[in-house]
Amino acid sequence: MKNAIKLFSVLGERLHTFGCDDTSRRVIAQACTENGWFTPDDIRRAVKALCDEMLQEETLGRWLELYPTLPVAKPRRVLVIMAGNIPLVGFFDLLCVVASGHRCLVKPSAKDSALMLHVIGQLLDIDPETAVEQYDGTAPVDAVIATGSDNANRYFRARYAGIPALLRGSRQSVAVLSGRETAAELSGLEEDIFAYSGLGCRNVSLLFLPRGYMPELRCTALNEKYRRNYLRERALLRMCRMPFVDLDGAVLCEDRSFPAALSRIHYTFYDSLADVEAWLAAHDDRLQCVVSQCVRHSRRVAFGRAQHPGLTDYADDVDTMRFLGTI
Repeated sequence: MKNAIKLFSVLGERLHTFGCDDTSRRVIAQACTENGWFTPDDIRRAVKALCDEMLQEETLGRWLELYPTLPVAKPRRVLVIMAGNIPLVGFFDLLCVVASGHRCLVKPSAKDSALMLHVIGQLLDIDPETAVEQYDGTAPVDAVIATGSDNANRYFRARYAGIPALLRGSRQSVAVLSGRETAAELSGLEEDIFAYSGLGCRNVSLLFLPRGYMPELRCTALNEKYRRNYLRERALLRMCRMPFVDLDGAVLCEDRSFPAALSRIHYTFYDSLADVEAWLAAHDDRLQCVVSQCVRHSRRVAFGRAQHPGLTDYADDVDTMRFLGTI
């Protein structure tokens, strides 16, 4: 455990200045070439979130104290198949596998390989014995952690049916407002919605509003691809004579469902928080997190914190470390 704490806290120290030197600036440029949705600001935001929330020595120590049976006595080879929708989205699985004492075989997404391979290189530079390597596609594996679309998830279930597997499909996030939010909280909500062009499962795409209340929101998505989606969606809504609120970069539409189109955010009015909590419970298997100060939920986060998960904010509410302790 002490080795893992030292390893990842040193990594955090190195990444603290990411983007300030020529090497990391080249990595950022390469990452933006690989994935046209990435922006340099998005990448710096993602790296900073990892440094602040996951790569602090004391934070790592408190987290690992929750798992007294780790690291495992018999290390396994764990394949981690990563998504590429937002920068370094697969890093936390790598951290969990290495910290639990297993060997991590990383299959980065083609849309986020430059950043991930840079981080792996940093880990091996800190400690050449770090149990992490890029998966070559042929090595045998004992377990798998995979994240992707619902269709990819079905493939993973068939492909890895014979070994322990932690598989994740598509989820989305909501915000529940009381109508008494401060300007700072609404600004945080804008980040929860628009950070990473809304492409993360922790990005808010559905708002629950007290009846008669409509918050003033600004679209803060800066990616040109996002804006083209907005222009297309706005034209479609106008052609179909459907009502919407134009945020000059995104559209708000009244609907109590998750939107299928990027740049489209849904909102719905409620009369009682009990009704909202009932809806959240009924749709829990589709939810990643709930941004609110007024409703109860096991994965509730404060405004502006949706894209700043901590070490115990496990995706799909499944404890990755406990899974790794059982294989």
